[in-house]
Amino acid sequence: MAVSTQTSTSQGTRSYNEALRRTGEARVRALRAPLASNALLVALKLIVWTLTGSVSVLSEALHSGVDLVVTTLQLISVRLATRPADADHAYGHGKFENLGAALEALFILATAGVVVAEAIQHIRYPTSIAHLDLGLGVMLLSAGVNVFVYRTLAQTAIIEQSPALQAEAAQLRADVWTAVGVAGGLLAIRIIGKGATLIDPIISLMIAGLIVKAAYDVSIRAFVDLTDGRLPEQQESMIRDIIERHRDIFAGYHKLRTRRSGGGEFIDFHLQMKGDMPLQQAHALSDTIVVDIKQSLPRAHVLIHLEPDNEVRSHDE
Repeated sequence: MAVSTQTSTSQGTRSYNEALRRTGEARVRALRAPLASNALLVALKLIVWTLTGSVSVLSEALHSGVDLVVTTLQLISVRLATRPADADHAYGHGKFENLGAALEALFILATAGVVVAEAIQHIRYPTSIAHLDLGLGVMLLSAGVNVFVYRTLAQTAIIEQSPALQAEAAQLRADVWTAVGVAGGLLAIRIIGKGATLIDPIISLMIAGLIVKAAYDVSIRAFVDLTDGRLPEQQESMIRDIIERHRDIFAGYHKLRTRRSGGGEFIDFHLQMKGDMPLQQAHALSDTIVVDIKQSLPRAHVLIHLEPDNEVRSHDE
């Protein structure tokens, strides 16, 4: 019995570590695209800002600059989060990824503060904007590049259930709208005339609002996971359905608990078996439920506490 349990555990550990390695590689590949696009866009926007003097273009350059720093931090957090469990981190390193997402929210908020300060300065002391067509073209290019990168990254984020990728995708989505907003402001100035310089800082303040919204979206998910919030109701319902599919092998179950760390789920519950069933048989039967859950959630840690059916309890006890 001990040999069978040890073999099952070691095979499960190897399978989980392999899934962890694959997901780490997928996340790193996904983050390389926004890293390259942000580096390119920062350089272009800074050049355009020096030529045009537009505060909204400067806001966009700062926004992309923070994106570049944050994406680099996300790469580091993903590499840390996908390391296998060790003696000092028995439950793995997944929360490094949640911590990276929380830090990203703080960086985004700091960017909003800089944007607001610059916009207020230009409202108090308006300046004319030069080379409007150049600024307009770069902003539209920025929006197009970010739409392409966002779509690819968002798909990977959904598949991987990665807080880092979801935070990066939210940031890219905000980048698209801010670039479109700046382009719209520059176009309005071009149509109305260069005397309408207040449009530029007003657009910049609107960008700051979108940046704050992105920070809020990123922080909510990160803090829920950092504080061990339960999995979404849809996922818990799926887990309960999987358990119920094996109703013929157990008398009841209760105390289902779930949480997320990084891109992996932690699931545990008490499973009540017939009191006269040998422990080895009960363990083998419970393993079929573990395997079934892992087919739907490959990076899940599943722990089942076996109990006799002396007193069958409800699911919520």
